Amino acid sequence: MEQNTIKVPAKVNSALNLKVIPGHFATSHSHINYYVDMTTLKSRLSEATMAAKIIAQRYSSSTPVDTIICMDGCEVIGAFLAEQLTQQGIMSLNSHKTISVVTPEVHSNGQLIFRDNLQSMVKDKNIILLLASATTGKTIQKSLECIQYYGGIIQGISAIFSASNQVAGIEVDSIFHAEDLMGYQTYDPSVCPICKSGQKLDAIVNGYGYSKL
Repeated sequence: MEQNTIKVPAKVNSALNLKVIPGHFATSHSHINYYVDMTTLKSRLSEATMAAKIIAQRYSSSTPVDTIICMDGCEVIGAFLAEQLTQQGIMSLNSHKTISVVTPEVHSNGQLIFRDNLQSMVKDKNIILLLASATTGKTIQKSLECIQYYGGIIQGISAIFSASNQVAGIEVDSIFHAEDLMGYQTYDPSVCPICKSGQKLDAIVNGYGYSKL
């Protein structure tokens, strides 16, 4: 599978590449014909820094940011994003005058929660939601519901890759878009034409990686 990897350069900075693998993959909500591999992008210093610099441009005007909430293992990029925004003089309206980087816990029933010790970093704070990828937008919707439940104020949604331009009336800002991947498709599992053609799944995937079948 890995030998079929294709590198897609970012339009805003060709030094940053997205690795994609064509095939037949299952996410928690859909079937897709490309697996987007962000392993090195989320883990390597140089790539994570470049990604953070690109994302920071979205908020470099007058958006107040108190907390970055990271999903899909984006904490390294989130830390560099906080650093970039701080350097650019982005306002933090919390009493500590700094930007927090936190991740919700996934409860056993799949519900997102913030423990008591983290809730003060969410309640009444200006929030950026940071994700690795968004295909159907359901993960974003679930994350937004969690943030709003704990009293956070959504100031922006950013993703490395997104097939959704808007979720719940909020624009999804992303470095890579579905149109960057030629022929990218996402299907409801019940009507997936790849399944109907008899092609088996190559792997189960999510924001953390993949497991071959």
